[in-house]
Amino acid sequence: MEFDRLGENMHEVLLILDFGSQYTQLIARRVREQQVYCRIERSEMTADMIKASGAQAIILSGGPNSTFEAGAPQIDPAIFDLDIPILGVCYGLQLAARHFGGRVEPGKTREYGPMGIDFPAESALFADVEPNTQVWMSHGDHVSTVNENFEIIAQSRNGLIAGIAHRAKPVYGVQFHPEVNHTIKGETIISNFLFKIAGFTRDWTSSSYVENAIATIRKTVGDRKVLLGLSGGVDSSVLAFLMHEAIGDNCIPVFINNGLLRANETEEVKTSFEVSHIKIYQHDYSRAFLDELTGVTEPEAKRKIIGRVFVEAFEEVALAHEGIDFLAQGTLYPDVIESGAVSGHAVTIKSHHNVGGLPEKMSLKVIEPFNELFKDEVRAVGQVLNVPAKIIGRHPFPGPGLAVRCLGEINEERLNVLREADKIFVETLYETGWYDKIWQAFTVLLPLRTVGVMGDKRTYENVLAIRSVHSLDGMTADWVRIPYEILADVSSKIVNTVNGINRVVYDITSKPPGTIEWE
Repeated sequence: MEFDRLGENMHEVLLILDFGSQYTQLIARRVREQQVYCRIERSEMTADMIKASGAQAIILSGGPNSTFEAGAPQIDPAIFDLDIPILGVCYGLQLAARHFGGRVEPGKTREYGPMGIDFPAESALFADVEPNTQVWMSHGDHVSTVNENFEIIAQSRNGLIAGIAHRAKPVYGVQFHPEVNHTIKGETIISNFLFKIAGFTRDWTSSSYVENAIATIRKTVGDRKVLLGLSGGVDSSVLAFLMHEAIGDNCIPVFINNGLLRANETEEVKTSFEVSHIKIYQHDYSRAFLDELTGVTEPEAKRKIIGRVFVEAFEEVALAHEGIDFLAQGTLYPDVIESGAVSGHAVTIKSHHNVGGLPEKMSLKVIEPFNELFKDEVRAVGQVLNVPAKIIGRHPFPGPGLAVRCLGEINEERLNVLREADKIFVETLYETGWYDKIWQAFTVLLPLRTVGVMGDKRTYENVLAIRSVHSLDGMTADWVRIPYEILADVSSKIVNTVNGINRVVYDITSKPPGTIEWE
């Protein structure tokens, strides 16, 4: 059962049609930051579907294809007759230009990276943007000519068309990417489109979300009961508070010990909820999970198994509670995006156990109130619901737990080694005041052994990787420059106190090209 979309009929809506750009999610982030509700949709969405959605404006994303190559994604031409503001970005610009009779051709002069642009004509899209401002280009093809009904409103320093506007219709296009940080006035340009052109009113707030979500949950659930999968992380914990506010004790939060938790996780979850009036139910299924994972090393296989066993455990627990029809999960928008469930042109990066890992047949109907929110938006919702700061401030922890941080074979011995090391790292971050400066920090046990020397004796033991990143929503991330002396202290403590590790390395990979988790 699909949970009712919270945006429809409750907020002004902007739709982003995705043509496969690596930056599509960033467009959504930038729009949401302006307190405007938006969704990423497939590029095949028809004009009738857009009209039925009540969308007030559309953004056409970039994409890796050439508009004229065989099989390149196209657009329903009737979209340009809807008389709602449209902004084409890169590939989206080229689609719009071609639709109206303009010409797109392969560029002899390609533009990649920073580029200055100027404005041969005034336009509301570039209000308060200075001439020769820096933007971020990423294109080979370019628009060489436009229909007479279009005005060229921006040009690159190379003399190429960088922005166009229809003289009669609210159709605009830019060849660069205003959504990336390298475009100096990108926020201003997006703001101009949203407010000066499309007339949005900033009605997407945490308070309005909570109000609408509670109404939607009550409408969806009625007087039936909901089993909530509680991991103790930010998303499921905030969801527990939201569901309790909506349906009270008809929400039954269940914490499943899957044997893949961090040190003292069960006790910490129990303690964190003692300050609330929410009763949680704890069940130990660690043996079932670990038995199923025996001998499994492939990451996607791990996630699929964990998703299936979670559902089996929840369905079994549900039998002890009369009248349960739903399973609530704290699935986020990035989970849905990375699992390839939004765009027909996106590659599945990894299946999240609560998205791609769910079995096709299950007796409980899934509801996911957060599946269109980013992590920072969930934290803001938590503040509205008065969720304790310690819960809101916790670092993200993956649903599959240590299974995706214990690379290769999973067994009790390797998990215990990882738990001990991870505890040392996190406790050191707390002691030094660095925990709250970091978005996510953890350790990864590698399926790799190296030679070392301890007490004049040769050792041949495991390698441990340390990972810490800055991020806003998990879609992009940069590694944290933790002081060397802290890293040295962590390394020394781990090697000297955790049996089975003789080498510690620090991961300095950003996302992209890497992901935050290693599996």
